Amino acid sequence: MPETNSMNSNAIGALFDWDGVIIDSHNQHEESWSKLANEENKKLPDDFFKLTFGMRNENIIPKFFSNWIDVTNEREIARLADRKEEIYREIIISEGIEPLPGVRDLLQSLKSERIACSIASSTPFANIEAVMNIIELSDYFEAITAAEDVRNGKPSPEVFLKAAEKIALDPKHCVVFEDAHVGIEAGLAANMHVIAVANTHPIESLGKAHTVLENLKDIDAKKIKMLLS
Repeated sequence: MPETNSMNSNAIGALFDWDGVIIDSHNQHEESWSKLANEENKKLPDDFFKLTFGMRNENIIPKFFSNWIDVTNEREIARLADRKEEIYREIIISEGIEPLPGVRDLLQSLKSERIACSIASSTPFANIEAVMNIIELSDYFEAITAAEDVRNGKPSPEVFLKAAEKIALDPKHCVVFEDAHVGIEAGLAANMHVIAVANTHPIESLGKAHTVLENLKDIDAKKIKMLLS
């Protein structure tokens, strides 16, 4: 860890998953997969969206599209993964999007208390950038850790550990905001305080997290400091 960590033991950080925490673009992702299937003249598996939620494309395609392609063909997997995200960005730019309830106020609160914020997501950087240009929240984040930064998707803790490293903080001084079960597992594996938000799953199913919220209206910087004290 950088030397600044030991010198600033009181510093804390807030690491945010992206989709389902900052924004909700589930419908746009669903539409983009459907459009990709139409382009390829294929049919999506039953319960596809439910089964693949929170997974990386590079893991989804070999597991669920064995009837589409040779799943050992990495070039074809990459082509489909990239095209799906191109379609997603086209939809987002065309339709627009807003931050989820409580997001902007929480980020303002964290900034006022000088709590470093970082995005920690398996979303491709280009997707985050496209949305950030629309919702205009880039000034609140000191760093972005995206799909390109990690080898292992959640529930591996890699994305959260990388995000903490980018803001020069020890993982134990970070809170994680997550909405997905695999993300909660990843945050716990990173030895961070996990705050689950019931934007995607029923609140009663998020019990593995340290703290569970209906939405981000229910927390601010002072409460986060108390959680880590």
